[in-house]
Amino acid sequence: LQKTLILLQVTLSVVVGKTLMILFPNAMKKYILKMGEKSRMNQNPKFSYENWGPTFFSFKYLQFVLKVKWKRLEDEAHEGHPAPNTPVVTLGGEVCHVLDFMEDNRPLILNFGSCT
Repeated sequence: LQKTLILLQVTLSVVVGKTLMILFPNAMKKYILKMGEKSRMNQNPKFSYENWGPTFFSFKYLQFVLKVKWKRLEDEAHEGHPAPNTPVVTLGGEVCHVLDFMEDNRPLILNFGSCT
């Protein structure tokens, strides 16, 4: 049911976005460039709007957004339910899952940090 609702939401968003791009190309270009400013996409001089702007609201865009949103459904944790077995990558580049690190009945502690 959740995947169906996401499919409907994303499809509607893409259809509306594509329609607006056809009807109001200049306004949509300004809107997309404004979104690019928020994500700092515009700061790369080799990455012009013509390279990425027209890809918004395309079929590939629809597929990508659906893939990401559906994958996130699997990674959600809910109180009282088992923890999601999210894929992780080791420092050596090996792909495994969080619960692969469980040992017997010992608790598994995840510590998240950031270095910038």
